[in-house]
Amino acid sequence: MTVFRSRLFTLASAVGLLMLLQGCASQPAVPDWQLSAKSASDRFVTAYLTGNTRVEALEFDKARQALSSTGRPDALARLELLRCATRVASLVLEPCAGFELLRADATAADQAYADYLAGRGTAQNAALLPAAQQRLVSAASTAQASVMQAMDEPLSRLVGAGVLLRTGQLSPAAMAQAVATASAQGWRRPLLAWLGVQVLRAEQAGDMDEAKRLRRRMDVAAP
Repeated sequence: MTVFRSRLFTLASAVGLLMLLQGCASQPAVPDWQLSAKSASDRFVTAYLTGNTRVEALEFDKARQALSSTGRPDALARLELLRCATRVASLVLEPCAGFELLRADATAADQAYADYLAGRGTAQNAALLPAAQQRLVSAASTAQASVMQAMDEPLSRLVGAGVLLRTGQLSPAAMAQAVATASAQGWRRPLLAWLGVQVLRAEQAGDMDEAKRLRRRMDVAAP
C-alpha cells in the first residue's frame, strides 16, 4: 500500500495527495520517525479497508505518535486527511473532525483537499488537488469510469467515486468501477458499502432480481 512517500511523508499515494516523507529511498540516513510513520500509516490504511477496526486504531496511533515527535501540526493534519480519505472511499461520509482541529496550520493544498473530501470543493481550489482528482472533477459523467480506471492507485479511484456520490454526480458506470476496484483489492469495507448503494439503486429502479444478486455478493463478502 503506497500512501506516505515524497515531500516528507506522502499523504496518500493512493489518493495522489500531498507528500510528506521525501525521498525515503534516496536519502542516505532516514530518521526513525519517518520509517515508523510510513509503515504504521500503510498498515492502518490496509486494516481499515479490510475491516479490521482494532488494528486500524492501533496503527493510526503509532503513526500519530511518530509524527508528533516532529512538533509539526501540518504533518498531523495530513495524517488526519489520509484517515478521512479511507472513510470517503468506504462511504462513511462524516466530518473530518481530526483535520479541522489542525486546519489553521495545514497548507492551502491540504485545506483544498479537505474541502474536496467534504464535497465542498470549489473551481478556484481545483488546481490544488492531485492531478488524478482534477481530471475526475472536470470529467463528464460519461467519462467518469474511464478516468477512474486510468488512475494508478485503487484508493484514489474509490475516494474520487465517494466524492462524486457525496455531491450527487456519480454515474452508474463509475459506481460499477468502484465496486470492481474494491473487489479486486479484497477491501471488504468499501466493497460492502458500494454494493449496498447498488442494491438501493436496483430496488429504486424496481429491479428486484438484480438487488437479490447484489445481496448474495454482500453475503459472501460479509465477515
